Amino acid sequence: WENSFRPFSRNRLLRLSNKCSIMKAKGVTPMGTRHILHCDMNCFYASVEMQRHPELRDTPLAVCGSQEERHGIVLTANYIAKPYGVKTGMAIWQAKQRCPQLVTLPPDMDEYIRISRYAREIYEDYTDQVEPFGLDENWLDVTGSVGLYGSPMTIAREISSRIKSELGITASIGVANNKITAKLGSDYKKPDATTVNYKEIVYPLPVEDLLYVGPATSKKLRAIGIDTIGRLAECSEDVLQRRLGKMGLVLSMFAKGRDVSPVQKTDHIPNVKSVGNSATTPRDLVSE
Repeated sequence: WENSFRPFSRNRLLRLSNKCSIMKAKGVTPMGTRHILHCDMNCFYASVEMQRHPELRDTPLAVCGSQEERHGIVLTANYIAKPYGVKTGMAIWQAKQRCPQLVTLPPDMDEYIRISRYAREIYEDYTDQVEPFGLDENWLDVTGSVGLYGSPMTIAREISSRIKSELGITASIGVANNKITAKLGSDYKKPDATTVNYKEIVYPLPVEDLLYVGPATSKKLRAIGIDTIGRLAECSEDVLQRRLGKMGLVLSMFAKGRDVSPVQKTDHIPNVKSVGNSATTPRDLVSE
């Protein structure tokens, strides 16, 4: 599962940046007419638990790791807990300081995987191009489906309705012509919303909202006055390439909505390039 959740490996990004350089040199605009959805099931772990425990629907709730095994952080919190400042990655004691009435539950990964698979079955009723990005997020290419099921918005709304009625949880769906801005759309308005991406929505967003703009990249961009996705899109590619190397060209394409990466088909199995394993000990280990 874990390997299939990574849509862009480092090597894939480098290949994409090389493609960007070639297209720039040739003056090619890499956009066809595609219809891409990004489906994000809202507060997924917490939503599944509220479905299983209806008595907790109106209660601040967080699914958390084990404090005894030193995995005591918030994995996800419901929308009732979030206004108190409860955030993913926060220590449990911090979350309970901010929200004393917070109910915490241990994760049940088998159940989350089961619900994720049911959601995938819904997606596959509309297309075989379904690419996961974690248990709760998927890209769908419905370009070939509009003749059968209606417009991309019609498909998105139908999927949203089915997730709600069949699984008892909600999803936010972004509709765009590429994967990057489709994901921006699903992040733009939550919960239970469908958003079509246009410049007036995407361009004012903070540059950090763009996929793969992390803290280090953000610092470099803000140092030259780029604080929104719109300013990134308007910036000269030469400037970005000098500042960020080949990745500057990739981010420029993403900001302009020119992401050309395909949505992988359901049966696509990426090559495993490495395997990692780590463990957190129950107590600090001190060696002499």
